[in-house]
Formats: sequence, C-alpha cells, structure tokens
Amino acid sequence: MQADWVAATVRGRSMAQRRLGAGACRSLSTLPNLPAAVEALAGSVYAGELAAARTLQEAQLATRRTVLWQLRVLAGWLPASGTPLVRAVAARFEADNIVALAAALSAGTPPDEAPDRTPGSSGSSGSSGSSGSSGSSGRSDTSASTPFDLGGLATAWPRLRTAESLDTLQPMLAASPWGSPGPADSLSATLPDTLAAVWLRRVASAAPEARPWAVAAAVLLVARLLLVDGGRPTERQVSLLRPLIGTGWAEAFSLPELLLALSPAAGQALAGVQDPRELWRAEAALAGRVETDGFSLLRAGLPGPGVVLGAAAVLAADAWRVRAALAAAGSGGGGSEVLDAVA
Repeated sequence: MQADWVAATVRGRSMAQRRLGAGACRSLSTLPNLPAAVEALAGSVYAGELAAARTLQEAQLATRRTVLWQLRVLAGWLPASGTPLVRAVAARFEADNIVALAAALSAGTPPDEAPDRTPGSSGSSGSSGSSGSSGSSGRSDTSASTPFDLGGLATAWPRLRTAESLDTLQPMLAASPWGSPGPADSLSATLPDTLAAVWLRRVASAAPEARPWAVAAAVLLVARLLLVDGGRPTERQVSLLRPLIGTGWAEAFSLPELLLALSPAAGQALAGVQDPRELWRAEAALAGRVETDGFSLLRAGLPGPGVVLGAAAVLAADAWRVRAALAAAGSGGGGSEVLDAVA
C-alpha cells in the first residue's frame, strides 16, 4: 500500500461522492428554463460558482471553475510525487487561458484594456450537435470571463499572461513546457488544437490509465479539424499526435479515409458515427467512457495515483453532465439528447 497516498485517496473518494449524478442531471435537463436549473443546483457543489451566473455561458463556465477548484483542493492532499498528475489534468485550463489571451492579442486590444477572456463551453441539448462539454475532444469555445485561477497547478501561465502581443507570446510559449506554437502570424488559428494536442500528450504521459482517453480525444480532435472545420494540420500538430494516433490521418479528407488511416483501437472512438455532423455522439460516448473508467479506478483496493485519477475523471464527467443539463433547460427543458446518448 502507498501510505503517502492514503489522505488523497480518502479525499478523492469523498469528493466524488458529492457529485450531482446522472439521475439528478437528467431531472435537471427537464426543467423549463435556466434560472430554474441554476436554482435547483443551490445545494450542490456547483452552487458557489453558479451564484453569479446569469447566462447559459456563465453557468456552464461555473461548472468548469468548480472542477478546477476541486482539483486544487485534491492537490493539497497529494504527496509531492502526485503533483505532476493533477497538474497535467489541470493543464487544460491553462491552455484555455492561453488561447483566450492570444485571441485578445490578435484583436489588437492589450489584455489590460480589454475584458479578460477564457474559453468556456457553449453546449446544447444535443439537437445542434454539441455535447455541451468542454474538453471531450480537447477543445473549448471562447467566452468572456476572467481567466481560470490555477494557483499552484499553473505551469507557465504566470509568465505567459504578461505577453503584450502575439510576437512576444510566441517565443514565450516556445520556451515554456507548451513548446513551439508555430508562427506568430497564424497563432490564433492553430493555437487551440496545438495546445490541445500538447495537453493530451501530457495526460497520457502522466497517467498510463488515461492513455486510452487521450487516444480517443485525439481522434475526435483531428476528426473535427479535418471533417468539420475543413482544415489541415500543421507539422507541429502531426508530430505531437504521432505517439497517440500515428500520422496517416493527416492526409484524410473523408470519414472513411480517416477510419482507414487509424488503428482499429483508435478508430473505435468513431464507432457508430456515419457523418461528421454526428461527432457530438462520439464526444458524448467518450465522456461516458471516462466516467465509467473513473468509477473503476475509484473502486481500486489500494490508495495510489489511480484512485486520484479516477476521482478527477468522475468529477470532470459530472460537470460535463451538468453542462449538458443546463443547456437543455436553457432551451426550454424536455430532456437532453446528449445525456440520452450516454444513458
């Protein structure tokens, strides 16, 4: 037994028990409007961050801030050897801060003169093809808000946030653990997927149990890039994703071509998808898989990093369900097609 992991294991399991849960999220999705849904969450772990939410965007962002706070609390119970694991998971939030900063700089507005921006989650009830999630494929949308506060889980954000232009941000990123983001003149367009790829690599490296999730998320990331956005990957993106899904995918122009270029195991991430417009179903399936695997890790007999990873996965998946439920309620209730996809 890893005695130094006992406290973190106990705390992680306790935090996971306070999740809202699938049943409550399904009930939440049937409420007639967003204010009713936010009120229903008054006694939940999300209440503190939701208190000031007035829009769907703000409410969904509040669930992500809740998860980050939970990760910061969990990190406080970890032995020194466990910090890299939680920092790798939390790096998604730092990536979102960087993308938002780059967007502000690209607009030509100094960060100290413009509203702070950080990616949130737009979400939907499923009818528009969005899973209501943020991060299933490593991507996030951008919405006005203050940056995520990573505290001690930050990797490079305290320095990067001082960048005054894309020309200064580019070399600062290159010198950080995030690595080269590519040319400054195309930074805004390529940065989100590049940082997402770096994050997936970090998570897979920090936690072997998370590698299957990272592989599936990488497949969904490139599927959206190639088949929905109609974009082509940069050399850096191809290099970053090579250890996870190889390189053949970079030449695909259709779903059949993409499936042919992937290994059978990686291709399972697209199981049941017949059209790129159905990728939201694959993203929902991945969220469900992460949750299921997280529960399995939580039930592990001995304290250790696996249990902590399981707690982080369950907490993130619960917040994903809440975002989907909030989106459904915000659309008039009636349930969520997204939640139905992972029933």
